[in-house]
Amino acid sequence: MKNLFPAASIVVPAYNAATTIRETLDSLLDQTFTDFEIIVVDDGSSDSTVAIVKGYADPRIRLISQANRGLAGAHNTGIAAAKGAYVGFCDADDLWLPEKLELHIRHLEDNPDVGISFAGSSMIDRDGKSVGINQSPKLKNITAADVFCRNPIGNGSAAVIRAAALQGFGYRPAGETERDWWFDENFRQSDDIEGWLRFIVTQDWKIEGIPGHLTLYRIHIGGLSANVEKQFQTWLAMRDKIARLAPGLVERHGDRAAAYQLRYLARRCVSLRQGRAALGYALRSLKASYRPLIEEPVKTTVTLAAAAVIALAGDGLYAHVENRLLGTSNA
Repeated sequence: MKNLFPAASIVVPAYNAATTIRETLDSLLDQTFTDFEIIVVDDGSSDSTVAIVKGYADPRIRLISQANRGLAGAHNTGIAAAKGAYVGFCDADDLWLPEKLELHIRHLEDNPDVGISFAGSSMIDRDGKSVGINQSPKLKNITAADVFCRNPIGNGSAAVIRAAALQGFGYRPAGETERDWWFDENFRQSDDIEGWLRFIVTQDWKIEGIPGHLTLYRIHIGGLSANVEKQFQTWLAMRDKIARLAPGLVERHGDRAAAYQLRYLARRCVSLRQGRAALGYALRSLKASYRPLIEEPVKTTVTLAAAAVIALAGDGLYAHVENRLLGTSNA
């Protein structure tokens, strides 16, 4: 008798993703592990995203449309609808390598104490071409401090979660009448880090990675938010929330985590060619804590150098040294 439920569910949050969602869905349908459903959560799109998804005849694809609730809200809706024993996430502009789902399910089956499995990612541009930069995070012995400071999961398309591990992770906030929240919808940014941190400080499940760069993570330089300071303020609000759950964690590692976040924002400003802002965030990072410079001297120095070149010499000189500055280290 055929199993009524798929082994895995892949949640695809989609907002005005018409230019990329076809490529994303094709990569998911090409998985070597085939017993899955794809739940596309249309988060209030105004383009042809819905029409493209409806054009697929594959019965494994389910479409849920909702008024815009943000990325966290789309993830929550997808999780609530998921029927699989494993739940993965893939943003509507990213791609999975064909073996990704199979390798994560094997990892979770072989390690019953692991709740979240993840792997590294390779970055691609808006045309799907490699930019030569990989995210190669720490894979084993992940601690709350690791998630707080460096978020080894890396991006929203890297994780596959055991559904059983989601049971104790969800909650129903006041005023919510439709379904639980796993990710805090009050955060339009930093919602993933907040979720992973809350998971690791409140659950007994392990977070663990597997080798390889199994996600192709698309970067949109022109689409990066210009309001970088707002991103940092949102991160600070996330930190304050976690401080109420794990005050010792924030007391011990808050300055270090802030320094890493400020360095990340400096690199985003470099991508935006906002030299003065990039240099400002790089210097604020060093002021917050010297730990990133000690722990990752090459990446920290490269970030500072890239920011300084744009701030002092402008885009002309930076264009000649960009590959050397940012291509020598992981994102």
